[in-house]
Amino acid sequence: MTVATGTGEIQARVRADMKRVRDELERLVRIPGTSHPGGDPKDLRRSAEETERILRDAGMETRLLEIEGAPTAVLGRIPAPAGAPTVLCYAHHDVQPTGPRDLWKTEPFEPVENGGRLYGRGTSDDKCGVVIHAAAVRAWGAKPPVGVTVFVEGEEEWGSPNLGRFLERYGADLRADAVILADSGMWRAGHPAITVTLRGIVACDIEVRTLDHAVHSGEFGGTAPDALTVLARTLAKLHDDKGNVAVPGIAKGPSDPLDLTEDELRAQTGLRPGTKLIGDGGITERMWTRPAVSILGIDSPRTLGSTNQLVPSARARVSMRIPPGQDAGAAMEALTSHLRASVPWGAEVTITPKGAGKPYRVDASGPAFAAMERAMREAWGRDAVRMGAGGTIPFVADFAKAFPKAALLLTGAGDPTSNAHSENESVDLSDLERSCAAEALFFSFFDALTRTA
Repeated sequence: MTVATGTGEIQARVRADMKRVRDELERLVRIPGTSHPGGDPKDLRRSAEETERILRDAGMETRLLEIEGAPTAVLGRIPAPAGAPTVLCYAHHDVQPTGPRDLWKTEPFEPVENGGRLYGRGTSDDKCGVVIHAAAVRAWGAKPPVGVTVFVEGEEEWGSPNLGRFLERYGADLRADAVILADSGMWRAGHPAITVTLRGIVACDIEVRTLDHAVHSGEFGGTAPDALTVLARTLAKLHDDKGNVAVPGIAKGPSDPLDLTEDELRAQTGLRPGTKLIGDGGITERMWTRPAVSILGIDSPRTLGSTNQLVPSARARVSMRIPPGQDAGAAMEALTSHLRASVPWGAEVTITPKGAGKPYRVDASGPAFAAMERAMREAWGRDAVRMGAGGTIPFVADFAKAFPKAALLLTGAGDPTSNAHSENESVDLSDLERSCAAEALFFSFFDALTRTA
């Protein structure tokens, strides 16, 4: 089948296959495989086994990959025809914790369709990546024009701490000419995108102590500072009055503004009517190529059960997103130094780094990008956007290091309203179908371009 006559047929095959695609996604969503501490390792094992079954049923040679101390990963392979390139397709089968169940409109692990979207934890991040890869292989009757290797890890939501070990041990099985990392997303529902920049991340815990023990707030208030007030004043110095990050020495740069408006951003985030946007510069610049600091959690007495006492110690987790061009080690040093210098009144402070992920800028050139952009144009009937992402995908740097000559393509079926990492996560079923078709078409277009290059 040639590209010229096969495009419509591939799309028709995917369309006819969508009942099975959805069934596979629903089976995965029903498994609460959370890689965060407190998750049940048995559920992660179940999700790995179900992933392997899906890839095997798609016609791939499969096996489970084991490394001591890491959740099980899955490998699926179809060797390349003579002279054809190989494409490595990545996804992850673990998911985020649900958060407060009362904020979900449906059960997190019982998929429900509403308004053309499928709701449930992992529908967009990233169990849909597994079924996209399987559907793309099935569209070719398990005989794609390129070699296809699918690698699905089980701890991306915990920062992929063992991915480097997997790539080192199984690198020979994963070597490829192009890598599709199906863990990014769409520009908006109905508008495809390829992500070309990613912010990195550094995080630390800060603990302040002012007293050996709690004391009466009436007897001693006004003389001895409580630790929670010290912590609040310290954290307040992470931003200036406009909301710009006040940590000195962090890189920043321009970005394509595209067509994102403030009204659309407000709708995407659910920003309350009276709340203003923070920071200077364009909206996409603030989201993609400038730093951002968030307070992820505070350990101190809860309001319910609190008493009239001066709190002796308090702790917070601080996370800073860093833009492309910023060294992660230097950013961690800048953040911790700024925090330490901001602690008032001589309070004791302990700062513990909690991890880092490198920012990344993709080389968006060559036959792989041309093939993916053509595939998306065919699948959606419109040009794809080259966009940035404010979030961090640490494994991108791992893949770039392991396969320096391979093109990296960051895609995904989720959109800004998918609520990844939040309650009521969902995926648009029309975009899921088009994502399957685009990947299947990419196989053919990429093969044709590499043979003529």
